[in-house]
Amino acid sequence: MAGIGVSDHRSLILIVAAASMLVTVSEANRDWYYGGGFNYTTHWPWGPRNDSHSLNNTNEPNKLIVGGSDHWHYGFNYSVWAFQNNPFYVNDVLVFKYDPPSKTPFHHSVYLLPNMWSYMTCDLSRAKLIANTTQGDGEGFKFVLKKWQPYYFVCGESGGLHCRDGRMKFFVMPMLRRWHY
Repeated sequence: MAGIGVSDHRSLILIVAAASMLVTVSEANRDWYYGGGFNYTTHWPWGPRNDSHSLNNTNEPNKLIVGGSDHWHYGFNYSVWAFQNNPFYVNDVLVFKYDPPSKTPFHHSVYLLPNMWSYMTCDLSRAKLIANTTQGDGEGFKFVLKKWQPYYFVCGESGGLHCRDGRMKFFVMPMLRRWHY
C-alpha cells in the first residue's frame, strides 16, 4: 500500500487553503444570495468604509480596531471582517481590544501562527503568544504589520476552542505600497 507523498501533501494543503478562502469570500458576500444586494460604496476598495479604515491619501499607516466596534470576542467572524477591510499595508497597525480577566469570565488572547496549515486547523503547537489575556484592556494591544508576509492571528484560549468554534481567527497579507486614486 503506497503512502502519501510530499507533493500529495502540498496539493492537499493548497486545496484546503483555496477552499477556506472561498468559504470566507462567500460568507463575506452572503448578502448577494439573500437578496441584500451589493452596495459598491461599502464593498469595493475605492468606496467609503463602514469604519475607520478608509482610503489613506498619505503614506501614513492606518490604525484599525480588529472587529471594529465589536472588538475581539467569541462568535464574531473575523475572516469576514479582514476581507471587508482589505487592503492592509505594511506598517498598518491592528488594535486588539478585549476585556481583561478581572472584568469578564471569558478570557481572550492573541497568537500568531506560523503558517496556513496551523491557521486552518487551529494548531497552536507552534504559535507565538503576542498578547496575553490582560493586554487588550484600555487602548488595546497594538500590532504593527512590519513585513510583506502573511500574518495568521487567532485567539488561543480554551485550547484553541475560540479559534475553532468561535471564529476568532483571521489572516492578512499586507501590501507594500499605497496606491492613490
